[in-house]
Amino acid sequence: MSIGSVPLRYRISVDHDQCMLCERCIESCPYGVFRKEGERIHVNSRVCVACHRCIAMCPRDAITLKERPVDYRSHPLWTPGVREAIYNQARSGKIILSGMGNALDYPVIFDRLVLDACQVTNPSIDPLREPMELRTYLGKKPSRLKFRERSGDTVLETTLSPNLMLETPIMIGHMSYGAISLNAQQSLARAVTRCGTFMGTGEGGLHESLYPYQDHMIVQVASGRFGVDINYLERGAAIEIKIGQGAKPGIGGHLPGEKVCADVSCTRMIPEGSDAISPAPHHDIYSIEDLKQLVRSLKEATEWKKPVFVKIAAVHNSAAIVAGIARSSADAVVIDGFRGGTGAAPRVFRDHVGIPIEAAIASVDAKLRSQGIRNEVSLIASGGIRESADIAKAIALGADAVYIGTAALVAMGCRVCGTCYKGLCPWGIATQRPDLVARLDPDTASANVANLIDAWTLELAELMGAAGINSIESLRGNRDRLRGYLLDERIMQVLDVKSVGA
Repeated sequence: MSIGSVPLRYRISVDHDQCMLCERCIESCPYGVFRKEGERIHVNSRVCVACHRCIAMCPRDAITLKERPVDYRSHPLWTPGVREAIYNQARSGKIILSGMGNALDYPVIFDRLVLDACQVTNPSIDPLREPMELRTYLGKKPSRLKFRERSGDTVLETTLSPNLMLETPIMIGHMSYGAISLNAQQSLARAVTRCGTFMGTGEGGLHESLYPYQDHMIVQVASGRFGVDINYLERGAAIEIKIGQGAKPGIGGHLPGEKVCADVSCTRMIPEGSDAISPAPHHDIYSIEDLKQLVRSLKEATEWKKPVFVKIAAVHNSAAIVAGIARSSADAVVIDGFRGGTGAAPRVFRDHVGIPIEAAIASVDAKLRSQGIRNEVSLIASGGIRESADIAKAIALGADAVYIGTAALVAMGCRVCGTCYKGLCPWGIATQRPDLVARLDPDTASANVANLIDAWTLELAELMGAAGINSIESLRGNRDRLRGYLLDERIMQVLDVKSVGA
């Protein structure tokens, strides 16, 4: 006997009195939810993913969507998601893929941290009338500077390592060409160029159309080495070695073959239509010494002109790992928390592996300070940054800057439906289908992303001013500006923050 059908996840309804039969819903939906029969629009709700494209495009507001209109019997352990996963795997015998970040109901530590503000004896600063320094430098910092006098001038003797200069501590994380469309990458590139910050290429190489923005691109070297050659390395403002990713710690990347079109094939240097599966480890890195060799090789290849970052997923021993990386000649470490987004990951990894970025960044900062090597690397927090308050809290916990990813896609129209791996994104973001890609206008999308970065930067300045801080450097690691609310004592010890009222 077959399992049979399961309850609908979403139900789409059309108000036929309002519907004018314009068929925009049919044109808009790549999943085939709508069809016209006679003088009515009929729907197949079973294939709906709640992307909202049909609702956004309907000129008469005739379409409605309800989540789980008919549900399973409630049970605290055997939730609908658990049961659906079992049914799907019982039918297919395969790993369940998913997109976006962790979907389970873990508490968000950022939401249990509040920012302190100044009153009376230590007055706040008005960012509208006082200068606020948000410029951020990423890379090694000398522990001390040496100067000498020469012909009446003061000359710096200390050799400075190359740093990236950001006008705001907000960067856009690595989303590869293939995982997202070229229009989406171009939109992000234009936005970071306008805002004076940087974005990552992901592990998919660098398309020629992005060369004009190369001074604002961080090129990535992942375990699959897709698209990596000397031309690629030399075009980046910095190089990032991807060891791990927050959405799937311990495994490699996966770009389904359906998204490897001719252009992606050329950029990634792989056959068209083939799955791009990165190995779990780099096959030349099995120790910190091996990592040091790759870092130095990349620096040698680019004549020591570019900073080299290392990206790891947030795991329980992140602090010890980063302490080793800090001694490997790397200039910055990216720590990606378990809420980090992705185009395709096994659902079981996305939802059950890794730790929150808040705990990871705090423990790493504390470890580096205790060993006296905090100036050896910059720290970049990534994975689940949703608003400017999250950025302020991440920096107060020890980060120098943050990567945002999903938030930037949402600014371009993403509805977080989590089906990026299917390559059917109705908004033209996570797809390579030409008709769908054309839906994303890079002019509008780049303006939206730049507006988001500008707005968050303004809010960050306001939050700093309220805390009596006029420099982003003074906020970094300043846990005294944070208080924990409804957090257990052990977590507060890891974060090294006091309770509200203390």
